[in-house]
Amino acid sequence: MEMIPSATWQMLNQKLSGEPLPKGLDAAWDSVLGASGRLIRRQKRYLKQAERILELEKQFSHITDAKLHQAAAELREIFHCNREKPSEIEQAFALVREVASRRIGERPFMVQVAGALALEDGCIAEMATGEGKTLAASMAVTIAGWRGKGCHVITVNDYLARRDAEWMGSIYRFCGLSVSHVEQSTPHQERRAAYMADITYCTNKEVAADFLRDRLVLGRLKGLSHTLIDNITSSNRNLTNRLLQRGLHCAVVDEADSILIDEAVTPLIISGEAPNPEQQVSFRLASQIADRLEAGSDYTIDPRYREIELTNQGKGRIRELTNSLGGFWKGNRRCHEVVHYALTAKELYIRNKHYVVDEDKIVIIDEFTGRLMPDRTWRDGLHQAIEAREGVTITTPKDTYARISFQRFFRIYKKLSGMTGTAAESISEFWKIYHLPVVRVPTNRPCIRNSMQNIVMTTESAKWTRIVQEVKQIHETGRPIL
Repeated sequence: MEMIPSATWQMLNQKLSGEPLPKGLDAAWDSVLGASGRLIRRQKRYLKQAERILELEKQFSHITDAKLHQAAAELREIFHCNREKPSEIEQAFALVREVASRRIGERPFMVQVAGALALEDGCIAEMATGEGKTLAASMAVTIAGWRGKGCHVITVNDYLARRDAEWMGSIYRFCGLSVSHVEQSTPHQERRAAYMADITYCTNKEVAADFLRDRLVLGRLKGLSHTLIDNITSSNRNLTNRLLQRGLHCAVVDEADSILIDEAVTPLIISGEAPNPEQQVSFRLASQIADRLEAGSDYTIDPRYREIELTNQGKGRIRELTNSLGGFWKGNRRCHEVVHYALTAKELYIRNKHYVVDEDKIVIIDEFTGRLMPDRTWRDGLHQAIEAREGVTITTPKDTYARISFQRFFRIYKKLSGMTGTAAESISEFWKIYHLPVVRVPTNRPCIRNSMQNIVMTTESAKWTRIVQEVKQIHETGRPIL
C-alpha cells in the first residue's frame, strides 16, 4: 500500500464544512460580542509587548551568525512541538528582527513588531500604506512556518507573490524554513512542491483553485479513512501523489479588505467543455431577439443591482418572435433564460469597461485591478451571450465541475489573519464573517498628511469631469499622480 505523507494526512483529515454564519438572534448576539470585543485595548497590549521585544535586541545583536542560526533552530524545535511560552514568542520575534537586519538590511520598528503580534494573535492589522506590512508579516509568518503545518501568505497578484517570496526568503531560510511561491503559470509538480514548503506565497485565486482541483481528485472520497480504504481495495495507487495541497492550516492575507470583504462572495469555478452546437446557435438568435425588445415596456433595468426583468408584454413579444422556431424555443423557461442573458449582455456589460475584444475573443477585465484575465469566463451562458453580441466566435459552453466562494474558502483555514491599510470601514464585516478583530497600528512617525473634506458631485459625469480637472492641475505642477 502507498505510504501517505504526513502533510497529505493533514489535508485528508481536515474538516471542510465550516461553521455556518449565525442568523436571527444568534447573529444579534454575535454582533454584541464583536462590539464588546472592540473594547479590549489590543493596540496598547501589543505596543507594550513590542517594547519588551525591542529590549531583547542586545540578546541577539552581538552573537555570531552561527550562534544566531543555532538559536533559531532551538526555537523552531520548541514551536514545532507546540511547547512555546509567551516569553519564547517574544524571543522568537526578537530573533527574526535581528535576522531581518542581517539578511536584508532592514530592522523592523516597534510598530511593525506590534502589527506582527496582531497577526500572530489572529487579528486584522490596520497599517498605513508605506509602514512596511511585508516586513512586519515576516515575523508572524516565520513562527507559523516553525509550527510545521504550512503557512500561506496570500497576495493580490502573481508579481507580489514572486517578489515577496524572493525578498523575504533569505530571512526564512536563515531560520531553517523552506519558502516558495505559486503563480498562474506554475506547472503541476512545481506547484505541489511549493505547497509542501513551510511558507508559500500565492494569490487568492490560485490557492482556492488548487483547493478545488484537489477536491476533484478526491471525488467521492470524504477524508483520510476513505482514502486508506480506497488505497487497499482499488488499483489506483497514485491518488495522493496527484494532490497539490497539504491542508489549509494558516493564512496571512495581504490587502485583507479587498480579498476577504470586497471579493468575499465571488465564486471561483472550475469547469469543462460541454459541446452543444444547437445551444451556440441559440445565442446568436437570442441576441437578435434582444435587439427587437424595448427597454421600459418589454423589460426593466435595475442598474443598482445589475438586474434585468422581463415584463408580461416582453414575454408575449418573445413568444411572437420565436413562434416559428423549434427545439427548446417552444419552452418558456429556457427560452426566457437565453433571451435574459442576451439582454444582460446588451444593457449591463460595456465594451472596454467590463471586457475587451482581442483577436476574435472576449477577454474579461478584472473590476478590482483593471487587468485583463484571458483565462477567465463568465458562467451560465453570459460569456456566450456577450460573444454573440460582439459577433465573435462563440466558445463552447462549459459545465461546472466545482465551485466555492472566497468567503467560504478562507473560513476553512484553522488560523486566519490579515493586514491592510483600510480595515476600519469593515470592522463589523471582519467579525461577522470571520470572527477577526481589527487592530489599528499607529504609524512609526506622526503622519503629516492633510486629509481634505469629501467632494460630492450630483452626477457621475460631473464626478469624472472634476477628477480629470484635478489630475490635470496636479500634473501641470510636475507632481506624479496615481
